[in-house]
Amino acid sequence: MPKPKRGLFVGRFQPVHNGHIKALEFVFSQVDEVIIGVGSAQASHTLKNPFTTSERMEMLIRALEEAGLTDKRYYLVPLPDINFNAIWATYVVSMVPRFDVVFTGNSLVAQLFREKGYEVIVQPMFRKDILSATEIRRRMIEGEPWEELVPKSVAEFIREIKGVERIKMLATNLESSEKELQAPIRIPEF
Repeated sequence: MPKPKRGLFVGRFQPVHNGHIKALEFVFSQVDEVIIGVGSAQASHTLKNPFTTSERMEMLIRALEEAGLTDKRYYLVPLPDINFNAIWATYVVSMVPRFDVVFTGNSLVAQLFREKGYEVIVQPMFRKDILSATEIRRRMIEGEPWEELVPKSVAEFIREIKGVERIKMLATNLESSEKELQAPIRIPEF
């Protein structure tokens, strides 16, 4: 029996949105198992990273269930940032189970894994103009409609944890948010 083909998909998921789910539908269609790396795992309660790792994992679990993607095996792995691009792919490999192929829409991530000899598939992007976590957070701050950009289960969860209120509160304290440490590796927001 051949071993299952396993793919890696890394994102920040701040929050999980319909673009993430469309990309994951594509990833799930290509492999038997998926490792979902939750990037910037150390970061929360800032404008750029308002949600905790456990909140983002809960969003993923609910959204994957809602999308009917739970028939495939997947693993959620927190990935704290490191400030060292040259070794980032090696670091990720050390943090997650074995995988065969990397799915990304980020050219730096693709380059770093290709340099390590991994097959990289650039997955399709879906409505990147509006399906971006940055745009969703902006809409939350401005009081504009955002719910249609995320799975229903994610919108419910954000309401449960008072996520919009948290983001609006963070938006009133820009000075400390701007001092947030940012790793040079940028996990794509699509």
